[in-house]
Amino acid sequence: MDYLLDNRQAEAGVRFKAISELFDPWTFRHLDDAGLRPGGRVWEVGAGGPSVASWIAGRVGAAGRVLATDIDVSWLADAPELAGAPVEVRRHDLVRDAPPEGPFDLVHARLVLVHLADRDRALRTMVDALRPGGVLLVEDADPGLQPLACPDERGPDERLANAVRRGFRALLTERGADLAYGRRLPRLLRDAGLDDVRADAFFPLSAPACGVLETASILQVRDRLIEGGHATAEEIRHLLAAIAAGTLDLTLAPLISAWGRRPGGER
Repeated sequence: MDYLLDNRQAEAGVRFKAISELFDPWTFRHLDDAGLRPGGRVWEVGAGGPSVASWIAGRVGAAGRVLATDIDVSWLADAPELAGAPVEVRRHDLVRDAPPEGPFDLVHARLVLVHLADRDRALRTMVDALRPGGVLLVEDADPGLQPLACPDERGPDERLANAVRRGFRALLTERGADLAYGRRLPRLLRDAGLDDVRADAFFPLSAPACGVLETASILQVRDRLIEGGHATAEEIRHLLAAIAAGTLDLTLAPLISAWGRRPGGER
């Protein structure tokens, strides 16, 4: 089944930049807390854009190794941020392909598993790639936990934004996304045998990048929203104009970050 937000579309680059602006500081703090250090070996799964892989490379240095994989590496292959960095970019399907050679001190995936049909297998692949004592950090959205685009539904524009978001969620569900996946991550990491499992959540509200991300996402699925009867072309035009005007307090689904350590080895 095809990925709803295709990385080959022009809007994907805009989405990656907005996601980076919103979530990178949060992700970087968790990576630092996971014990990222010079010489570390890290697998960045479903990297998408280059920002996280580039930041990790700066932490592990020339003695380290960063493997950045994705099913589509078009936004990574020639990224200037990765020029000269200790980063290997590789096309890799987390569900269908054999796991890369490891082991790794740290494996990280952000906004990846929620979209996969065989999430259990993907999670097991990442756990198995860890060295004893290595850390897995998984960050995924939970649209079911907070489903609204505008929690302060004070007028027709906010109601329209929420209706379009419902349509977007329906399209995700049709393609096998699990809209309640984020909240299950702590249990899933424990069931996978990891120790010291912890989790927290980030919930941006009314940040400018929320509007940028919402616009890019709507444009990527505009035709499917219309074909599915979730919105008319005029409603989408009106909503995009309202977002551009900056009059909506937009938000996103919470990003749940969960991490745990493979038993054994040095920490």
